[in-house]
Amino acid sequence: MFDNDVRAIIPQISMSAGTMMALSCNEILMGKQSNLGLIDPQMGGVACQAVLDEFQKAKDDIKANPQSAALWQVIISKYHPTFLGACQNSIDWSEKLAYDWLKRNMCKGDAEKTKKILREFSDHKTNKSHSRHISKDKCKEIGLSIIDMETDNDVQDLILTVHHSFMHTFAHSTATKIVENHLGVAYIESLPIQMQQVSQQQ
Repeated sequence: MFDNDVRAIIPQISMSAGTMMALSCNEILMGKQSNLGLIDPQMGGVACQAVLDEFQKAKDDIKANPQSAALWQVIISKYHPTFLGACQNSIDWSEKLAYDWLKRNMCKGDAEKTKKILREFSDHKTNKSHSRHISKDKCKEIGLSIIDMETDNDVQDLILTVHHSFMHTFAHSTATKIVENHLGVAYIESLPIQMQQVSQQQ
């Protein structure tokens, strides 16, 4: 629709799927306080790669010491039959999406640059935690097209004003997600009634 002419604005932090959306753009506006997160997929709050690593560790441990099978059975028995396959599929899918988007747009067909960026954002073994933050300077270093928000004080002021307005809205309402266009038309998700009651009691 926009012929790849889309930029992401990250006033504070973008994590997981939000980072994938940012990587699909042709440039990203970030400030000194801005960070991107990793894109390694999660299943039930657990990193998919961590699940696969744990299963491999169990196999290696049982092979070396068959008596450890009983200990591992307690952990492995919690996985449903298709869980490992779903974890691998999620990893493959997220990496393919990010790779295709980067190569088609921000990296302009440069496969090596695309792979370097993807390794930084998807390698759970290196990053250790899905909640790791990657700073603006690091994003520049690995090859992302980053525009410094501070280069235009008027734009920075507008971005932070909108950002703080949304943060106040989230803090003082039951809204959890807001998507709004330039015409003021908005889609808003809110906490379920039960969650609202708990929040009000707290």
